[in-house]
Amino acid sequence: MSTRDLYTTAPSGPSWQVPATGAARFNWEYDMADAGRDRLLALYQKGKDKQWDGATRIDWDLEVDPYDPLGTPDEVLTLHGTRHWAKMTEKDKGDLRRHYSSWQFSQFLHGEQGAMICAARIVESVPDLDAKFYSATQTMDEARHAEIYGRFLHEKIGMLYPINDNLQSLLGDTLRDSRWDMPYLGMQVLIEGLALAAFGMIRDTTDKPLPKQILAYVMQDEARHVAFGRMALRDYYKQLSDAELREREEFVIEGCYLMRDRLRGVEVLDNFGIPRKEAEELTEQSEFLHLFRKLLFSRIVPCVKDIGLWGERLQKAYLDMGVFDLGDSNLDLLMTQDEEIAERLDAERFAQEEQARVAEVADAISAGGTAEE
Repeated sequence: MSTRDLYTTAPSGPSWQVPATGAARFNWEYDMADAGRDRLLALYQKGKDKQWDGATRIDWDLEVDPYDPLGTPDEVLTLHGTRHWAKMTEKDKGDLRRHYSSWQFSQFLHGEQGAMICAARIVESVPDLDAKFYSATQTMDEARHAEIYGRFLHEKIGMLYPINDNLQSLLGDTLRDSRWDMPYLGMQVLIEGLALAAFGMIRDTTDKPLPKQILAYVMQDEARHVAFGRMALRDYYKQLSDAELREREEFVIEGCYLMRDRLRGVEVLDNFGIPRKEAEELTEQSEFLHLFRKLLFSRIVPCVKDIGLWGERLQKAYLDMGVFDLGDSNLDLLMTQDEEIAERLDAERFAQEEQARVAEVADAISAGGTAEE
């Protein structure tokens, strides 16, 4: 079935074209012995070593209930406790869960395609060859993630949502900027950082094995991507003037407000016949949404501070959003935990498969012995 047949509202066209700006940069220095480049080359090696196949590493045979893909409790649904909830049947509530899951994973999917295009843009525009090498591995990672989210939506949920306006706006701003560091800042820091937190919250709360696998394995890759952005931008931003740093801080401020407002999911409530103004009011009153928003900035704020963007105006914006205190979070610890969770899932799955093989061999031996008797 065509993807267009699964959209709740069809996109305006078959594609979205963003005019390209900026220079494609070649680098003729191929000697990678410079000690100052060791960190990125080590990350490049890790990126090569950690490639995996989404068709085989993920157990696609696991069943998913499309009307409760994530095991979402009633209390976290925006309509819970409202006059609309009292009128809903169990079927309506299942439809609501399906739409919310579709909306969330659709934004993940669109974001991953954006990440793939941004990573390819970094390969094209970044001056240093080691950064080009690593970005090439990230481009493959992002292609795999888009493949996996697309498959999950097509085969397990059977419904997609178009890209959210605010996400599309931030992607467009990131890609239209001619400065080579902006795809790093817009994608590696803002969009990837926010996605990581969203992935992590669902990964840690869902009791459904397939989405848990998908999110854990994607996050294992994303931990490297954020590390790459931090390395590249921390070094580069030390060289910029105060005026140049302020320009990038303004971009971060605008992007953070856009991403915060992206998370309301009012498109879902539109599809349940709730007027847009009321839908916006209901989402803003949701206690769960306020908690969710704060957690979603747990990866962005410490990363922004780490790369050297921490001016007074940016700090005021984070105070306004209620996330300023996240600047002291241990980002390295969070990333290490993301990698370890994926490795534990692999170990558990392989142990179960090994036990099943041992039991199968034992049964075959037993059956053979019985036949001989």
